[in-house]
Amino acid sequence: MSTIQEQRGAASRHPDAKKVNFKLEAVVIPVSDVDRSKSFYGSLGWRLDADFAVGDAFRVVQFTPPGSPASVHFGKGLTSATPGAAQNIYLIVSDIEAAHAELIARGAQVSDVFHRAGPGQPPLSGRDPAGRSYVSFASLSDPDGNTWLLQEITARLPGRVDSDDTAFSSPAELAAALRRAAAAHGEHEKRTGTHDENWPDWYAEYVVAEQSGREPPK
Repeated sequence: MSTIQEQRGAASRHPDAKKVNFKLEAVVIPVSDVDRSKSFYGSLGWRLDADFAVGDAFRVVQFTPPGSPASVHFGKGLTSATPGAAQNIYLIVSDIEAAHAELIARGAQVSDVFHRAGPGQPPLSGRDPAGRSYVSFASLSDPDGNTWLLQEITARLPGRVDSDDTAFSSPAELAAALRRAAAAHGEHEKRTGTHDENWPDWYAEYVVAEQSGREPPK
């Protein structure tokens, strides 16, 4: 029996066993000049969490992007990877054009916004005209060539988010979700031909369904 089969068998024998959370906390990126990288990521508006050294051989700097539960580490003595080897690390945003404008305002060299008609398809200029989730992007490189891929996600695919959890990382993200709910609710009232006095309940159901990947209310 393979290891995977053994693990699946063990899981089926203990269906009520408590699950342990494994939370991605930090990603290490390889850089050649720690102070230059510190200046770059600070200029993006990322939060500096730590910068400490042990002698001349070890130093760790931690930054956290706004609203992110995970952070990045770089420094000395952390990795043997070649500087610039970290490619296409995803940064998820709820509004790709607003994120692009903010990075430009901060002096970052960021690509134009682009979208893809489908997985594996060539890039097309601009944000997706239909506003579909997961298909609009922009790219950003740090001084060593480590690349970040901004991806616009507004509605999650089923199973991607715990259906019991609804959370927003900023007031702007919540406001964007409410605007989408308002637009959808307007179409709902057009279909029914009546004013929906229970619109707060409808909004709430829509926002939760959108984030967890469930079918939104009609």
